[in-house]
Parts: sequence; C-alpha cells; structure tokens
Amino acid sequence: MRYALLLVLAALALPALGTLAGRTTDAAFVAQTASTGSTWSAGTFGGTLRASGSNGSGQLGLADTTQRRSFTTVSGAGSWSTAAAGSNFSCGVQSTGTLWCWGDNGSGRLGVGDTTPHNAPTQVGSTTTWASVTAGDGHACAIRADSSLWCWGSNGFGAVGDATTSDRTAPVQVGSAPWRVVSAGSDLTCGVQTNGTLWCWGYNGLGQVGDGSTTTRTSPRQVGTATDWKSVGAGYSYACAVKTTGTIWCWGGNSSAQLGNGTTNPRSSPGQVGAATDWSDVSVGRYSNCAVKTTGQLWCWGENGSGQVGDGTTTSPVVLPKRVGTVTTWNAVDVSGDSTCGRRSDNTLWCWGDNGSGQLGLGDTTIRSAPVQLSSPSSATAVGRSSTASHLLLVS
Repeated sequence: MRYALLLVLAALALPALGTLAGRTTDAAFVAQTASTGSTWSAGTFGGTLRASGSNGSGQLGLADTTQRRSFTTVSGAGSWSTAAAGSNFSCGVQSTGTLWCWGDNGSGRLGVGDTTPHNAPTQVGSTTTWASVTAGDGHACAIRADSSLWCWGSNGFGAVGDATTSDRTAPVQVGSAPWRVVSAGSDLTCGVQTNGTLWCWGYNGLGQVGDGSTTTRTSPRQVGTATDWKSVGAGYSYACAVKTTGTIWCWGGNSSAQLGNGTTNPRSSPGQVGAATDWSDVSVGRYSNCAVKTTGQLWCWGENGSGQVGDGTTTSPVVLPKRVGTVTTWNAVDVSGDSTCGRRSDNTLWCWGDNGSGQLGLGDTTIRSAPVQLSSPSSATAVGRSSTASHLLLVS
C-alpha cells in the first residue's frame, strides 16, 4: 500500500481571530474542526491551491499524474478553506462550503457516486454547507455546518459507520448526533461529539476502537464515559486524543511505540501519555505523533526511520515523547504519514521527515531529520492531516 500526504498551507495575512476548537490562535492561525480536531485552517478565508509530491493517481489535482518536487498551481480550482489527504486521494472544502475530492477512487473514496479516478478536483454532490473534511486510507468523512457527520468510501471493516460493511460511493449520514470533530485513519474512524464524548468505529484487531475489546465495530462505539474530550486523531492502527484537562491519551497498536508509554505493547483502551497536563494539541501520523504544549514546546515520539520525530536522527523507535530542539514558539504541528510540518508563532513554517516523493516541497527527495524552514511558502494558516502520506498541497 502506498501512502499519500496532504498538507494544506496558506500564507494569508489575517488579523488575530481569537480562540476556536480550544486553541488560542496567533495573528494568522485559526483552528477549525477538521481531520483531527485542530486542523490549521484559513476558516472562511480562501486561497489558491498549489501542489507538490507523489501524483501517480492524480492526487495533486493537476489534471495529470506527473510527480512534482516543488509547488505547482492547481488552475481553476476555486478558493479553498481547508483540505485533507488520504491514500492517493485528496479532499477539500472551498470557501463556498462546497466539498471536492480527487485522485484514486477505489471503493468510491472520492464520494462522487462512482469508482472512476479523477485527477482534478470533482465536486461531491451539490451541498454548500460543508465545514470540514478528513481522509483516511480508503475512506473519508466530513462535517456540515449543522454538525451532522457524513462518511463514504471503503467500508469492509465498518469505517464508514453506517452499521454495514458495504462500500459507499457517496456520503451517508452517520447517526443523528451532532459532531465537533472527526478523523479518518486506516479502516478506523474516531470523532468527538459536541457533548465532549469520544467515539470510534471500524477495524479493531489491535484495540484501536478503544472500547476495551478487539471486536470490529461497524457503527460508532463510545470510548469510556468521559465527557471532556477536545480532539482526536486516528492513525494507521491506533488513535490519540486530547482532553480539555491538557492530557494526551493513546490506544491501539503500538509496534513502533506510537502510544508513547515506553513500551511496544498494544492496548485496547486509552492510556495517558506521561503525566503532563499542559498539552494543547496532538497530531497522529502513520506510526508517529507530535504534540505542542501550551508553553510552545514541541514533542514527538514513535517511528523515526525517516526522521519524522525531528530529533536529528533516524534512530527508531522513540518510545517516549522527546522534545524537538529548544524553541518555545511552536503553536501547531501536523504529522501526515511519515512527514511532519510545524508552525511557529512568528508565522514561519518548518517541515521534516520523509521526502521520498518530494512532498516537503524543497525541490529534492532528501529526508530531513530535523525541522527545516520553508522559504515558499514561508508561513501557513491551513494544514490538512492524515495518517497516510506522500503528497503536499498548499493554499497561498
């Protein structure tokens, strides 16, 4: 299986916009309910879409299948507010509230009613009230302005959440509860409802649903009884979430120490990562995670074979959270597949990790084991997350 990274980046000079989804924003940074609860987003503002990286399935939206190692404008694609990546496909929400997907369409993962690949953005239905989108390995989900949740694509293990195992080529509503955030992983979906409860569904062979079992679930299953969950990220075989108390909790597969508890043993219910209570956000990748503290420190752990932990090495795994450098000005981070990008309070954008398809947009395919500042774009207000990765898109 190939992996596809989508990062949506924007260089918009925006005024301070306050607090949304639990994070205090800086002058050009707004958190929006999206793929893991705190996706970097330009909100109602939009920008031009550009793309770099792997493109064998047309996931860059450039109407071809040619790989790019630097950013190329996606012509005629409209103005974008947020987006996300799946395995060889992408989805995004435009500032008009319309939803678009493109790339590989196996199992109907584009949601456009067929299984034909599309190498340019193709509108999903005619609804104009979409607020956020998340894309996983073979399925995707999106939340509308009324907080309703809709999913589509590969459903062999119930990741769509409609109590069936039938693939869906168009969005189907998941229950009737209002949702704050949703995250699609590999045959796994997790979300937080507006009442602060946490729910997961899909494949559960390693306990990644988090309900204390290893039984696959085809509809949302509540994780514990807590009502203070803020955000969640679904990975390749695990998930992590942040509570309003500032604690991080992870569960599921742990072969690369992605649960951050010092072991490689799986667990079927949430376990706290350390004792810290000052975490503001966590981002889940393929087998690695990074998290930002309220102090502006950045910490990462898990798989590090491509330098995605950012500690200047490729020593793997990193079994406990490890601080990345000494900078105290980080305010957001995104792990997508085996690549990582972070944002500092001076609006500069830094990326590191896997770059085998040129997805870091640096003009080469050399991995980076420590954060490297991007000169173009030099800043960002939107990043879409995924547990699968090798292409990058930006809005500027």
